[in-house]
Amino acid sequence: QGQLVESGGGLVQAGGSLRLSCAASDRTFSSEVLGWFRQAPGKERDFVAAISWSGSSTWYGDSVKGRFTISRENTKNTVYLQMNSLKPEDTAVYHCAASSGGTHLHAAYKYDYWGQGTQVTVSS
Repeated sequence: QGQLVESGGGLVQAGGSLRLSCAASDRTFSSEVLGWFRQAPGKERDFVAAISWSGSSTWYGDSVKGRFTISRENTKNTVYLQMNSLKPEDTAVYHCAASSGGTHLHAAYKYDYWGQGTQVTVSS
């Protein structure tokens, strides 16, 4: 029935904010790294952000640095993506994913489990 379930997507105007949530099972949430990717129609799947189990390490794609913040709340088995100063080019389906860790965490193949995604649309 899915080990990662995203929520919080929707329609927002440029410059606005939105927070995505991803609820995980106990086993999936215990993965070394949890991350977010996004994909627009006809485009490649792009890395957005990732966070370690402890929350002490985070990584961001260049296009979202300074605007997006990833966090996790372990007591709720949930990872969040706070998106501020949204731009039309942020429009995409956003997926959360779980990885066993290692290197190249910006690469989709490093992630073992994926949620079904939530649509984010930013209007100008």
